[in-house]
Amino acid sequence: NLKLLDDYIEQATVAGCTPAQLALAWLLARGPHVIPITGTTRAAHLEESLGAASVKIDAELITRLDAIINQTTVVGARYNAATQAEIDTEVFA
Repeated sequence: NLKLLDDYIEQATVAGCTPAQLALAWLLARGPHVIPITGTTRAAHLEESLGAASVKIDAELITRLDAIINQTTVVGARYNAATQAEIDTEVFA
C-alpha cells in the first residue's frame, strides 16, 4: 500500500493541505451523513484535523483520489485475524 502514498501526497499538495487534512476533507465531501471521528494525543494534530473543514476539494480531485485509493488498489486486511473476527463493519460485499 505504500506505493499509493506518493500519488496521494501529490494530491494533498495540489489541494494545498496535509495528507491527514485531505483524508478528512475527502470523507466530509461524501455528504452530511458521513462524520469522520478523529483521535489524537496532541493538540497540534487536533488543530491540523480541524483545518480539514476549510479544505475545498472539487469533483475532479475526488475522482483522482477514488482512483488512487479504493477496494482494488489497497491490499491486505486492515486488522489482524483475531481483531477482524470481532468487527462487523469492515467487510465489503
